[in-house]
Amino acid sequence: MTLIGCAALLACERPASSEPAPLVFERSIPLAGVSGRIDHLAIDLKRHRLFVAELGNGSVDALDLEGRTSSLRITGLSEPQGIAYLARTDEIAVACGGDGTVRFYRGSDLVPAGVLKVGDDADNLHVSPSGDRLVVGYGTGGLAIIDPSARRIVARLALPGHPEGFSLDGDRVLVNVPDRNAIILGDLASTRILARWEARHGSNYPLALDASGRTAAIAYRSPARLETRIASKGEALTDSAACGDADDVFFDGERHRLYLICGSGAVAVFHDMGNGYRPAGLIETSAGARTGLFVAEQDRLFVAAPSRGGREAEIQVYRATP
Repeated sequence: MTLIGCAALLACERPASSEPAPLVFERSIPLAGVSGRIDHLAIDLKRHRLFVAELGNGSVDALDLEGRTSSLRITGLSEPQGIAYLARTDEIAVACGGDGTVRFYRGSDLVPAGVLKVGDDADNLHVSPSGDRLVVGYGTGGLAIIDPSARRIVARLALPGHPEGFSLDGDRVLVNVPDRNAIILGDLASTRILARWEARHGSNYPLALDASGRTAAIAYRSPARLETRIASKGEALTDSAACGDADDVFFDGERHRLYLICGSGAVAVFHDMGNGYRPAGLIETSAGARTGLFVAEQDRLFVAAPSRGGREAEIQVYRATP
């Protein structure tokens, strides 16, 4: 897994040969017997476990990051997509698109703890910064706001189409709605849409907010682009070529970087040059590896690579360099 050419990134500047690559491949963790598409990931920092939603396999793996093995597996799920670790209740929440549920499991042993029906195609799942709310995208247009302690829906925010990538900043939420070519700014407390902006390109799936909540990163598939905007106003800051088939994007605030994970087989790295995030290189991964998780506390980017061409599915672990 190496730094590869930047031809796909039109404005890419190659790092000097004496400098280390921004991400260095460390190791891989096998996902034995896992086939099909892999969706989102979550982390339990206390137990050093990584959770993997294996959509095509109908399962969730709990990976022991110290032992580098799968320690526990949940099976029999209907298209697990979103996944989150709830530190307040020490539970795992899994959004299942096939049956429209959010399922809860004890963090210690993954024993089932409850089921909540939210709506068709339950998808991305995020915990609020305060930890007392769980938000899930679903159906033809909505976010369900869940009290995880009571396991009940306390409110819903209606949207003009199915939500894909979204990010929370207090009660504010920024949402990609690709089937309406829109980016929505909403308020979870009042369940109102505050603003709607037109996406500059097509298929706007991944989205992330920086730690301050001021800058948004929005990735597109048609064409492959990475855009940054002022989150509160929707004003464009930068718009750069990117890798293809993107599905996850993360800010690395300490290093002033963005990591865009792409199914074309690369992670595109963008660096804040002082005048916005600009392309800084591509890290080779594996074809079809388009989801992952950046864990700032561990300086690690985890990339989910599905089984393909006789190769076993795995989680690829990359260390972020200074």
